[in-house]
Formats: sequence, C-alpha cells, structure tokens
Amino acid sequence: MKALVLNGIKQLAIEDLEQPKPQDDEVLVKIVYAGICGTDKHLYGGLPGSAPAEPPIVLGHENSGTVAAIGKNVTNVKVGDRVAIDPNIYKDDDFYTRTGRPELSDGLSAVGVTRDGGFEEYTTAPSSVVYSIPENVSFKAAAMIEPISCVIHGINLIKLTPYQKALVIGDGFIGQLFVQALQSYGVHQVDAAGISDEKLKKMKELGAVETFNTLKDDIKSGYDIVVEAVGLPATQKAAIEMAAKGGQVLMFGVGKPDQTFEINTYEIFQKQLTIQGSFINPFAFEDSIALLQSGNIEAESSISHELSLEEVEDCLEGKIENVNKAVVKVSD
Repeated sequence: MKALVLNGIKQLAIEDLEQPKPQDDEVLVKIVYAGICGTDKHLYGGLPGSAPAEPPIVLGHENSGTVAAIGKNVTNVKVGDRVAIDPNIYKDDDFYTRTGRPELSDGLSAVGVTRDGGFEEYTTAPSSVVYSIPENVSFKAAAMIEPISCVIHGINLIKLTPYQKALVIGDGFIGQLFVQALQSYGVHQVDAAGISDEKLKKMKELGAVETFNTLKDDIKSGYDIVVEAVGLPATQKAAIEMAAKGGQVLMFGVGKPDQTFEINTYEIFQKQLTIQGSFINPFAFEDSIALLQSGNIEAESSISHELSLEEVEDCLEGKIENVNKAVVKVSD
C-alpha cells in the first residue's frame, strides 16, 4: 500500500508498505481523508507532538475512512462502517488515568505520532478509539472531529455561563472552531481577533459579533473568557491583558518547547484571573460528532486545500500559500 513515511527530521518519502493486519482488539481502516495539523509540522521538524515521534513513522492523526477489517474481539463497529479515529490511546493503570486526567498519562500513545497514522491507505487503531460517524457528516468533515474534540476539551476545562463575553485570539482554523463552539455552549457574545481581514470575515460568517485586526485595530479589555489560539508570546501576553476581573484565559495555542512570555503577576492577583492550559482531547469525540451532526459546528467550509500525499511536504514546508486548513485525500 502507498504511505508517506517520515524517516528523519524533514525527511519524508512515499513508500510501498505492507498493509497492516488488525490485532484482536483493533480495527483496520481504509483512510479516505487525513487532516494536516500544526502538530504534523512540529513532528516533521523534529519537535514533539502529544508524544515524541520516532522515525520511521507515518504521520496523520486527523483521520476518517471505512472499516476494512476487524479483530475477533471487536464489537463496536463492523466492516463497511464509516468511521473517524481518535488518535490518543491512554494507559489504563497510569496514575493520571486513574485520577480522571488520562491526557496527562505518562503512557500516552497516539495514532500518527507513536504509531502509524493516516498518511497511508490503511491504518490500524484500537477499537476503543474508533467512532462511527453519522450519514450527514462527510468524510472530509469527519477528519476534522479530532481538532474539534481538542477545542471541546479546552471548553470543558473552563466554566461557561450565558452572560459571558468571549474573545478568541487567532483567526486560523482552530480560532474558527472556537467561535462556533463557544456559541454552541451558550456564550452570548464571541468576538475574534487576528491579522487577516479575509479570515476575520470568515469568523464573522461563523458568528463572531465583533472582529479586530490587531495590526490596525485597538481592542478594549474586559472579556470574561479569552482563548489564546496562536501560541506566540505576544498573543499570550495580550490574552491576559484582555481578560476582565474574574476572567478565565485558556492557553490553547502551542508554542515552542523553550518558549516563554512576560507576565504581570500583580495583574493576575488583582483581577483574580484563572489561566488554564489545555492538552489534547480526552473523551470529547462524542460531543464533537454531535456538534457536527447538528450543524452547530460547520468545519468543511474552513478547509481551503485538498492535497495528495505527494503534496504534504510542500504544505509542511510552507510552500503552499493561503492555507487555512488542508486535508489529504488518501483514497476514494
């Protein structure tokens, strides 16, 4: 079968691999679409994702497809089912798993990070992370369930009530998901800030009440919820400054491992701020599927590029322009 293999830092190659066979508790999925994530760019450049990736490895952790075969113990799906794969696999006997925080498990493994993922025609995953998708959710949209679930996990970590006013900093794909998700969870006003007028226009279409181009617009502070979805020191600092008294700041954007930013500790004290990190997506797939099925989140219109496996490296290298969100069409 055809696969895109990461053999080292910035070393990708199309190879012909043997089709994997599912173990007793695994599902073999014929991949239709695989999303390209910022984490893939990190892994391509030798940085860690949810866990370190050790080449040779097939990346791709945002996957949808059809069930091609099942192990003898699998009961939740059958051959021919349309499915999406939650990439993250938790270690049952880890301290963090047993205390309700499996995403922090020291035994974390992940499809497309520590085991072969969706940049190949067929991949395997434990049945426990394979989810059936509704008929009204396309394969392309279903490949977005994983990033949606990461957003939903972030939302689950903060306290939301309808009176709140929220600001999403970051006009990319994740920011676009947050605008929709916060509204779906009842926040009465969601504003957005970014640097692209075109993307901010998209944010408006998705429900943002006010939008701000930070290259030319001033933003007044006073937001009950601020979501930082960029991962740069300047936007992380701004997120704290934009928060109201009693506000919550969700640090969602992924910075470099050695990255720091300057923070006014008195401001945290005086405003009584809550600063919350968010890591991956534990048990958020069911809610994410429901949000897609109901139309409360619309992800497919934010996909700007549909690529082949041969084009993935150009995308990771930044050679393809104006990418909002890219997916790979792996097979029909």
